[in-house]
Amino acid sequence: MRMRKTAAAATVVLALTATATACGGKSGTAGDNAGEGYEGSYKVAKNVSFDSPTLKRAQKAGKIVVGVKADQPFLGYQDTSGNYSGFDIEIARMIAADLGFSEKQIKFDTVDSNVRETAISHHQVDYYVGTYTMNDERKKQVGFAGPYYTAGADLLVRKDEKDITGPGSLKGKKVCSITGSTPLAEIKKPQYGAETTELSKYSDCVKQLRDGTVDAVTTDDAILKGYAAKYQGQLKVVGKPFTKEPYGVGMDKDDKVLRGKITDALEKHIANGDYKAAYQATLGKSGSPYKAPKTPLPRY
Repeated sequence: MRMRKTAAAATVVLALTATATACGGKSGTAGDNAGEGYEGSYKVAKNVSFDSPTLKRAQKAGKIVVGVKADQPFLGYQDTSGNYSGFDIEIARMIAADLGFSEKQIKFDTVDSNVRETAISHHQVDYYVGTYTMNDERKKQVGFAGPYYTAGADLLVRKDEKDITGPGSLKGKKVCSITGSTPLAEIKKPQYGAETTELSKYSDCVKQLRDGTVDAVTTDDAILKGYAAKYQGQLKVVGKPFTKEPYGVGMDKDDKVLRGKITDALEKHIANGDYKAAYQATLGKSGSPYKAPKTPLPRY
């Protein structure tokens, strides 16, 4: 496997968070091999030219800078050697290839969830791929292409768990999530009857799940699939999401041409099977079956 390394730019905050865009809080790293094992091969487009200020800046610099997460197993994960891997990383690589940038011209920068809009609007990154939920409030500040994946709050349980079959079966069960997250706020509603545990890191919630302290962990299913993939044979995702979180590729709000080109790239790689291969080799290791996203994707 070719190894990819990068150092985060000094202008971009380096705090690592494992929250999806709808969630708050932070998470620690998951383990050095949590996202390794797959790199797709994407043909680099030649002589790419269209009227995009972002593209022109990147071409002048000779590199494309992509904002990503670094502590989400099999989504966006950076190991101790500095190598990035995971499903979101593959999505970012597919787009870069279609924009005319080779592997050596891609620079991944870890960007904290709380400063994503700042990093994009200040052109610290050319686009962002990292469990970034598209919503009306964010669209006031940044542009989105996608969604390339629709996540939803779900439940992570032990492999032999039989009583928890969805959010409606949580009465009296101990459920962990991180302080301030929207899945935590949802699961605390009286209708579920769950006993909640609030921690600062998803990795700590997963540890308590594995040692039997809690019965389930809740957050976006994409993140949970990553942990299920990391702990194959021990954990599983219930597969009954109870919210919707459409993940998009974030970029400069005014660069509508780039938005359309990135959407074209997503559609292309979904149609030619690259997307499916990337999913099955990353999040698919959780045991959750592949589900093709709807196309054509809307242009936001």
